[in-house]
Amino acid sequence: MFAKPNPGRTTAAAEGEVVVLLIGMRINHFWGVHHWLPVLLAMGRMLRELGKDKGRGLLGHTLLTGSPRTYYVVQYWESKEKLYAYASAPDMFHRKAWAIMNRKEKKSRRHVGLWHEAYMVPEGGYESIYADMPAHGLAGATGVLPLEVRGRRGADRLAHRSSAK
Repeated sequence: MFAKPNPGRTTAAAEGEVVVLLIGMRINHFWGVHHWLPVLLAMGRMLRELGKDKGRGLLGHTLLTGSPRTYYVVQYWESKEKLYAYASAPDMFHRKAWAIMNRKEKKSRRHVGLWHEAYMVPEGGYESIYADMPAHGLAGATGVLPLEVRGRRGADRLAHRSSAK
């Protein structure tokens, strides 16, 4: 939260495909606290669970709000396979939380909205620049490099290919 900024311009150290999950909720009716508060708290529980087991594949995340009604998380994953494995793992909290939401869907739908978007971005389909920023977003999940390593222009960074291929 009070991270020291990296001086100058940097870029994310991401290599290969980048998997980004945007997941969130919208409070449709504030007075339905018993419907939306468990949803809000469930995300924190899942993020803590994933933080304890780095092998599950979550590289990093950023919590955001779009308004007093809308809360979401930008998540960066090691692979789509690990994202899907976590989502369907019977021993992980996501599966239990989703089952509860499915049972309560008709009542809760009026009070809380849920959404997610998943993006599998191939190498060459993303680039980043951070000016005097602490590691944030993709760089917070994958590490920081001096901008010159990948190129000063966005087109140069998009043209970067990892040596792993």
